[in-house]
Amino acid sequence: MSKQSAPFRIIMVDDESLARRGLKLRLKDIEGIEVIAECSNGREALAAIAEHTPDLVLLDIQMPGMSGFEVIANLQQDNMPLVIFVTAFDEYAVEAFNVHAVDYLLKPIEVDRLEDAIRRAQGRATQKLAVTDKQRLLDLVISITGKSETSVAQLMKGQKGERGFPHRIAIKDGGETSLVDVKDIDWVDAAGDYMCIHANGTTHIMRVTMKELEGQLDPSTFQRVHRSTIVNLDRVTKVCTHMNGEYHLILSNGTSVKMSRSYKEKVKHFF
Repeated sequence: MSKQSAPFRIIMVDDESLARRGLKLRLKDIEGIEVIAECSNGREALAAIAEHTPDLVLLDIQMPGMSGFEVIANLQQDNMPLVIFVTAFDEYAVEAFNVHAVDYLLKPIEVDRLEDAIRRAQGRATQKLAVTDKQRLLDLVISITGKSETSVAQLMKGQKGERGFPHRIAIKDGGETSLVDVKDIDWVDAAGDYMCIHANGTTHIMRVTMKELEGQLDPSTFQRVHRSTIVNLDRVTKVCTHMNGEYHLILSNGTSVKMSRSYKEKVKHFF
């Protein structure tokens, strides 16, 4: 069989045997695919993925021992298949899944809906969008767990920026998690145990230390200009010197940020 006509290889993961049986029955009506393994828990899934390197995993979320998200977090970056979540629960930010995973299917699953999701996965595989999908899966884990991209990526060996810094920062607020593009951040200032991240006219509050946040930002773009302030140097349009020897950085949005004299030498070569 030629490579072009080879079946799309799928692994099913669900802790309920009845659910697996029903899913397999629906998959029988879809042409061009092959179910190469069935798994009843996360550990079996990890072993099967490592052994078979499937094109796609149909993955349940709530499973005893290891959840679907933990399965993703334990996969090696070079062994990351496309993923469609199949679950009876709609409490995991369904809209976010439409962006971050190939698809999110709620049980009971309609055959047409299942086939549409699988065709979408096949299209992505054909277009060689695996790297993009891995980043989306990374974002998905971030949006659910509330962990930073750095900590999740260390588990997943996930996609980062070209110099090893994350493209996004996850900011959890109650039951919601916002993903802020690093390139959109104007400046950051400390407020007690929290960081105020100013991006695109919006202020996001993040519980993290200055040192931890600084470690997630590319120092060629983001520099500490005060003990409690980090600035995106690409946003600086003017440096003003005051009579008392203090310096103020004027950002492209008009914001004036104070720069301590002790940080002047550290950042002056950037301007």
